[in-house]
Amino acid sequence: MSMAGGNHSAVTEFVLLGFTTMQELLFVVFFLIYITTLVGNLGMIILIRTYSHLHTPMYFFLSHLSFLDICYSSTITPKLLLGLLTEQKVISFHGCITQLFFYLLFITTEAFFLAIMAYDRCMAIHRPLHYLVVMSHRVCVQLVVSSYVAGSLNALVHTTALLRLSFCGPNVLKHFYCEIPPLLQLSCSDIWLNQALMLLCSGFIITSLVLAILISYTFILLTICSIRSAEGRHKAFFTCTSHLTAVTLFCGSAAFLYLYPLSSHAEEEKKTASVFYTVVTPMLNPFIYSLRNQEVRGALSRAVRKVPSCGHCQCSSANQILTGATHHSRWSRTLDA
Repeated sequence: MSMAGGNHSAVTEFVLLGFTTMQELLFVVFFLIYITTLVGNLGMIILIRTYSHLHTPMYFFLSHLSFLDICYSSTITPKLLLGLLTEQKVISFHGCITQLFFYLLFITTEAFFLAIMAYDRCMAIHRPLHYLVVMSHRVCVQLVVSSYVAGSLNALVHTTALLRLSFCGPNVLKHFYCEIPPLLQLSCSDIWLNQALMLLCSGFIITSLVLAILISYTFILLTICSIRSAEGRHKAFFTCTSHLTAVTLFCGSAAFLYLYPLSSHAEEEKKTASVFYTVVTPMLNPFIYSLRNQEVRGALSRAVRKVPSCGHCQCSSANQILTGATHHSRWSRTLDA
């Protein structure tokens, strides 16, 4: 197969080594997690679009975060489930590169989204009177588009750099999905450029995310300390707890995955961290934001109560979603998110 830069590869497919023990049990566990991920995040998106009081910047970003969780989980989990169920652990070279591209796109975009959501909470608490002006619908759309552009560029840079490499064998990938470090271990080309790009891009993304969160929460803490009412301080801080929990899960698992020393005895630990990073975290996000958020819980309880009481439930729900989508651009609340 002809490669970019004149290189040639003898490898046309990779064998995903994945998990070799307890495959039936793991299939059931991962299948239930994946279904929960789809239902939870899709339910969050529908809930936010249905109820007009959730049409605020925070929930606008949260609906896109749920979409990203569905997307990047879906780039990994279906292939993992297929390998556990049918023992078909083979993935074509082009399939591997495609999986890697979309994984990098969605995971990078989510990292920038977490930084944007920290900025959103900072504006809501630090400048509540100007919040709807600063975080207008136009600004929110521009931030969303910028995040996807940044994610696409990062994915394009790494996949293009991989296409210049040659893979002469072996073709056994010691992972359950295609990722850059395991692929570089199989290449018979000089990989210094790929390693440099991985270090530069990862360093830029992590630094940007950490700085944005630190600066935003510094202003938030200063504002909270200046609030005289204990109830006001508690309410302001409570609006940030869900985001802080999501950031901790995302950054904690990512740090363990990419900063853990490279050694042979660390492979199983890193594989476990990858499962949490790519499979479990997307399932937890909707629960983190719904269980700790009074407005989401209220909207969810109203939606549940409507199911048995409405004879024309499907039609009513469809009309509600259309109505909510029509008014989606109206930011109706300021801080009480």
